Amino acid sequence: MNILGLNYIFHDTSACVVRDGELVVAVEEERLTRRKHTQSFPHESIKSCFRHAKLSYAQIDHIAVSVQPEKSFTEKLSYAARLNGRANSFIEYEFDRPEARHLAFWSWFHAHWPSEQRAPQVHFIEHHVAHAAGSYYVSPWRKAALLSMDGWGEWTTTWLGYAVESDVVRVNESFFPHSLGLFYSAATEFCGFKPNYDEGKTMGLAPTGDASRFYREVNSMVSVSRSGEVHIDLSWFDFDVPGRALCGEKFYSRFGAARKGKEPIEQRHKDIAAAFQRVLEDKAIDLCGVLEQSTDAEHLVVAGGVALNSVMNGRLLRETRFRDIYVMPGAGDNGTCIGAAYALFNGRLQQSKRYHHNNPYLGAEYSSEEITRTLDECKITYQHCEDICRDTAALLRAGKIIGWFQGRMEFGARSLGNRSILADPSIPGMKDRINLEVKHRESFRPFAPSVPAESCEAYFDIHVDSPFMLKVCAVRESKRASMAAIVHVDGSARVQTVERTVNRRYYELLTQFGEVSGHPVLLNTSFNVMDEPIVESPLDAIRCFFSTGLDYLAIGDYLIGK
Repeated sequence: MNILGLNYIFHDTSACVVRDGELVVAVEEERLTRRKHTQSFPHESIKSCFRHAKLSYAQIDHIAVSVQPEKSFTEKLSYAARLNGRANSFIEYEFDRPEARHLAFWSWFHAHWPSEQRAPQVHFIEHHVAHAAGSYYVSPWRKAALLSMDGWGEWTTTWLGYAVESDVVRVNESFFPHSLGLFYSAATEFCGFKPNYDEGKTMGLAPTGDASRFYREVNSMVSVSRSGEVHIDLSWFDFDVPGRALCGEKFYSRFGAARKGKEPIEQRHKDIAAAFQRVLEDKAIDLCGVLEQSTDAEHLVVAGGVALNSVMNGRLLRETRFRDIYVMPGAGDNGTCIGAAYALFNGRLQQSKRYHHNNPYLGAEYSSEEITRTLDECKITYQHCEDICRDTAALLRAGKIIGWFQGRMEFGARSLGNRSILADPSIPGMKDRINLEVKHRESFRPFAPSVPAESCEAYFDIHVDSPFMLKVCAVRESKRASMAAIVHVDGSARVQTVERTVNRRYYELLTQFGEVSGHPVLLNTSFNVMDEPIVESPLDAIRCFFSTGLDYLAIGDYLIGK
């Protein structure tokens, strides 16, 4: 059975192939079109998936799409009727825009399956079911509490439930405009960043502020009922029409004007980021309290764009009774292609086989011959290495910043050791140097560490695996001074634990670096510059290398200097 999973209706469009329950390949459209967070139909992702899986269109049995078009249709019409003069903008966003994307899907579909008799069956999966149930089906557990939070899906913004074996039960859900995702995006907008795009910047800025300064007002903006419903005090915001400014006049009256463009970040912006971050965490813990009363499950699955808030995830791990949490690497809308495929396979089709999505390396891989051909075409001088890990480890220890391009492309928001920029975190000034010379981004932005799983607890206060860099924990006090480049201002880090069985080459690099440095911890950030997608191909890597302050590029078994 071959299932093509698609996200084409929401941002970060993507595609995947599930063959007999195994996740064969998954690709994000932005990596191929080079348009970050693209909403374009995933034509290129589909082609890439078919090439990698060696499938033809005729071999697809089912298509799973991460949206239920007719869900909440009546509620949307009723809401639009109450908007008076703003109804046209709402209708364009909630009806006309999705309809155009569905037309693009059906045009693509009929172009490849002109005969209905030979066409695959199309299944539309509710968005938050794709998030929550889809993540559960690829988690390591057969029983779990489920929490999904984002801006909004079809109309739902927060979804609570639990699962036992193949059965998924909804506990409660909240609806637009009562959204924790939009609530946090409003702070992102106020701080001068792009909402629904730069929320990671808000999370990174928060520890530089004082959460207590505005906590009382911000906390009054959102509440969680005993049954798990989120309620937003809309007098502070302007959520009526998606895609427009999120903060309302009351917000500006209390906190001042929003930061614009490259204006200086003032203390009030830092304090707003801190307060919104703290309140988001507190409300997520309240939602988990509802789940704790609803199920005796010992594990928690968190999904949706809000699940990318790794600081929140760290608190959920520490302050709820759940022993561990699972967040798939594509926790946002990009991962709903995978979620929809498994909500179909294990849910609707009731297939008993389970797949554990613990390997994020799901994209294209380039052979040594392909890499060599690209290097030769670009007339680049390169060195072949007998042991690329040994040679790279020595350069890292010498203070060099390395572009690391290996194996299959990662799926998800984080580079996890195959399309990464690496450095020695113990070298003074390394964080500022990479932000300024390589990433060309704000100085407050932190960097994350990678560490072999068995060495993690010696450096970080966390007792579970964190393979996707989605759990923040404290750095051991005894290690902070010597690991300064990966320690945030509050003493925390967004750690990635690396297993030899999952990524042998990256694990080997960490091990060899540990032998020459005394600490098997590397600074790992995505191989890109600000506002560009992570590099996908050898040519992408070469362009990024020569346009930034990277010292060396380790690509396959080849090493390139400047």
